[in-house]
Amino acid sequence: MDIKIRKAGIADIDLLVKWRLRVLQEVFALAADEQDERLARENRLYYQTALPAEGHIACFAYSGDTIVGCGGVCLYREMPSPDNPNGGCAYLMNIYTVPEYRGNGVGQETVSWLIQAAKQKGFTKVFLETSASGRRLYQKMGFTDMADYMEIKAAEPGYK
Repeated sequence: MDIKIRKAGIADIDLLVKWRLRVLQEVFALAADEQDERLARENRLYYQTALPAEGHIACFAYSGDTIVGCGGVCLYREMPSPDNPNGGCAYLMNIYTVPEYRGNGVGQETVSWLIQAAKQKGFTKVFLETSASGRRLYQKMGFTDMADYMEIKAAEPGYK
C-alpha cells in the first residue's frame, strides 16, 4: 500500500478536530452522541495555539486521496538531565489508523514521519502512551517500556 504523509496546518483545524474526536471516541469507547462540545472546543483551542507556536506537529496519512490515519507530536521542554541534555521532549499522541487499513504500515509511516519531524527540530527524547493493540507496532519500531512513572488524578484525595 502506498502511504503518503501530509503535515497538517492551521487551515486544517476543522479536519484536525474531527479526527481528534474520532480517536477519542475509539480510545475511550464513547458513543458518537457522547462527544462533548466542550471537548471539541478545547481541542480546537489547543490546535489554534499550539500549531502556530510549533508546540505541536500534526499529520494525516493518505492512501490516494483518502485519509486513512493521523497523528501528532507535542513538543515541549523539561529540565535538562543526563538522559536528555537539551530538555527537548516529543510526546507522540493521536496516532490512529482507520480500522480497515490497519496492518498495512499506516501507523508505522505516521510514527516514523513524526519522529523525523521532532528530530529535525532537535528533539531527541520521544515517548508515548500505548493501547494494547498498538504495543506491538511500537516495540517493533524500537520503543521500550518506561519504568518508575506514576500519576495522580484530580479526583484522588492526595490531589489538593
